[in-house]
Amino acid sequence: MIPRSRRVGVVGSMGQLGSDVVQVLSESGRYEVSPLSHNQIDVTDRKNVMRVLTHGRFEAVVNCAAFTRVDECEDRPGEAFQVNALGAHNVASVCAELDALCIYIITDYIFDGVKRTPYMEEDTPRPLSVYGLSKLAGEYFVRNLCPKHFVVRTSGLYGVVGSSGKGGNFVEIMIRLAKERRPIRVVNDQVLTPTYAKDLAQKIKELLQTDAYGLYHITNSGQCSWYDFAGKIFELLGLRPDFGPTTTTEFGAKARRPAYSVLAHHRLRQLGLDDLRPWPEGLYAYLIEKGYLS
Repeated sequence: MIPRSRRVGVVGSMGQLGSDVVQVLSESGRYEVSPLSHNQIDVTDRKNVMRVLTHGRFEAVVNCAAFTRVDECEDRPGEAFQVNALGAHNVASVCAELDALCIYIITDYIFDGVKRTPYMEEDTPRPLSVYGLSKLAGEYFVRNLCPKHFVVRTSGLYGVVGSSGKGGNFVEIMIRLAKERRPIRVVNDQVLTPTYAKDLAQKIKELLQTDAYGLYHITNSGQCSWYDFAGKIFELLGLRPDFGPTTTTEFGAKARRPAYSVLAHHRLRQLGLDDLRPWPEGLYAYLIEKGYLS
């Protein structure tokens, strides 16, 4: 358990999850939070990681740093593994040396999508992409190197800050295309759970108040296809674009995605923690926070 007013470092603090983790933990009044952007810490450089984390005297480190551009990872596997695997290794090994808690965030894309029921924490990962494989390697490093760890798998993440290199996030892209009156085709054969970053950050805060270390699946509740998700965005905002479904094959993305990657929250329930709210409620809250709705 991380006691009151202890120091927490948030790596990747400028990203869509990292920024919300900083805000949620800071507002709780329980922690002294230090945002660590890429300019302040380079996770691929272990000496730099050691210097920064030692200087910060952190009892816990939330590692949100990641190379998340899924299709680019196929062309740049070295960079993907440098950040997602080696970076996770460096942060976890330094946390272990400092007797600090390490929290690492990974992706539903570690699964192959063959199942048609929600994936449990103990299900065997089978990544289909370089991105998924690099993040899974990072997970294994964290779980094996740092005794005090939380590995959090999540899905379809979107946050107020947006994701660097992606033009915002899925919600913002859909809104922009609709306002530009461009035809929109979204895959209807990939099922997941869109997750509001602020909701995930709140649950990370709850985990920090326990010492029940291990692996957790944390997403908003429910499931939908990307097409259904886009449809709900347009419905809530009263937008009526030229919008229709397509298939994964027709869309032709470079990296393979799982057809089904809904995550079950078994470990959370074992710990006595509630599920996050249903994904449409998370989306509604996001649209209010962004100022699209009042």
